[in-house]
Parts: sequence; C-alpha cells; structure tokens
Amino acid sequence: MSVASPRAATLAMSGLIAVTAVWGSTFFLIKDLVARMPVADFLAVRFLIAALAMVLLFHRQLMRLSRREWGQGLALGAIYGVAQLLQTSGLEHTSASISGFVTGMYVVFTPLLGTVLLRQRLPPITWIAVLLSVGGLGLLALRGLSVGYGVWLTLASAALYGLHIVGLGTWSRPGSAFALSSVQMMVIAGVCLLATLPSGPSLPPDRGAWMAVIYMALAAGAGAMLMQTWAQAHLSPTRAAIVMTLEPVFAAAFAVTFGNDALTWRMLAGGALVLAAMYLVELGPCGGGALQAEGLHHEV
Repeated sequence: MSVASPRAATLAMSGLIAVTAVWGSTFFLIKDLVARMPVADFLAVRFLIAALAMVLLFHRQLMRLSRREWGQGLALGAIYGVAQLLQTSGLEHTSASISGFVTGMYVVFTPLLGTVLLRQRLPPITWIAVLLSVGGLGLLALRGLSVGYGVWLTLASAALYGLHIVGLGTWSRPGSAFALSSVQMMVIAGVCLLATLPSGPSLPPDRGAWMAVIYMALAAGAGAMLMQTWAQAHLSPTRAAIVMTLEPVFAAAFAVTFGNDALTWRMLAGGALVLAAMYLVELGPCGGGALQAEGLHHEV
C-alpha cells in the first residue's frame, strides 16, 4: 500500500485534533447526565440518534460494502460499544478530568497491542512511557493505597479504545470509510440497547438533557466517528493515537472551566506525566514511524 500524501496526512491530523476537542467537551456534560439517567439508557439514545443520521446519509455506500467489510465493522463497533459502556460507567465514580486523563491511556495501549497483534518489536522507550504513565495515573487516581473503581473501569475502556484504533488503522479504506463508520455506529447502538434490557431505554429527563444528548450524538458521535475513520485511512494507528493525546487536556480544561472540577497540583503533575508518556511513544525511534514502515497507511 502506498503512503498517504502529506496534504492528506495534514488534513487527517487537523481533523483528529478537532475530534479530540469535541470529545474533550463531553466529559463534564456526561458527568451531569449520568447523575440524572442510567448510563446504558443515555448511551442507547445517543448512539441510536447517531446511527439513524449516518444510515440516512450513507445508505447507498452501506449497500456496496463487502461481507468482509461488514464483519470488520461489526467487530470494531462491538469493541467500541463495550468501551463506551465501561468508560461512561467509570465516569459515574470519578471526576471528569481524571476520566479524561485515564481514557487517554489508549495512546500507550495502542503500540502495546500493535506489538502483540501485528508482531512488531516494542522499543525500550515505550517501556519508559509505560512507567511514566503508571506514575501519572498514580498521582491522578490513587487515594491512599487503592485505585478507585471508576478508574479501573476507565482503564479497561482505554485498552479497548487502543484495540479499536489498531483495528481501524488496519481495516479503514478511504473509499469505504463513511460506510464502515455507519456499520460501527449501528453496532454501538445495538450493544448499548442490549445493556438496557429488559426494560429498554428511558428518555432524557428534560430539554437541557436532550440538547446535550443530541450534541453528543451528532457532533461527538456520528461526526467524530466519520472523521476518525476517514483520518485513520491516512494515518498509522500509533500516529493517530498520539494526535488524539489532546483529548485529556481538552477534557480537563472543559471540566475545570465549565464543570465542577478544581485545578490541583495532582492533576497538573499526574497529567503532565501521562502526556509525557503519550508523546514518548511517538517521539521514540520506533514510534509512529514504525507502523508507517509496516505499510499501515492506505491509498488515498
């Protein structure tokens, strides 16, 4: 496969930065919503709206997908759906800013999973990044000698997000990116709907909640999934993960500015260590370039 053109790569990175800003803006909104409605119900309504919008827009492209591409979309959507349930459940038990930084650990999980699944050698600097990230998480999340339940749930979701990035980077093609996004969104909605059984989803309680759900369905859901899938057709999984390291920064900024989180020395120090770990993965001699050398860029 040919390497993506510099212009396409630049556009892809710019798009992913916009996606991370949108994602970062959702943490404090979700924190408020899950205090007023069950996690699975909120996610089911959110992703049903996103799935309907995407099917309406891309139903013709969906009909052109091969059976193999449908299978890939089903697998990716299932991984992402479970990750969403874990992450949002974790947010019930931790602050929006800590949730953002712990979620950002997918940047460290991505090369680790890439090493296992793609059989690449893990450079020593990645192990340094892992140690830094563990130290940062300790500052952010440790209370005494224990890690909160919400942090463990969020960390599990970060591992699944890393797996999703590896899979998306391997399977996404420019010509089928939007249709693949639509399949994923339908599966995510289905996974979240299953989690509401046997009663089924309850609806948002008021107008403000509906506005927040619609914003997260269309901007942070459908729009972000479309942009991420298209962008990862032009970027390696590790490089895409590094571009998205801004998500926890945006999450903390929005949570402190518009939410109820306080800016503390633990947040600053722990967040700095986690971000340093994320960037070490890319700046190391076998970081993003390693996956590029393996041909994970796709034809434009």
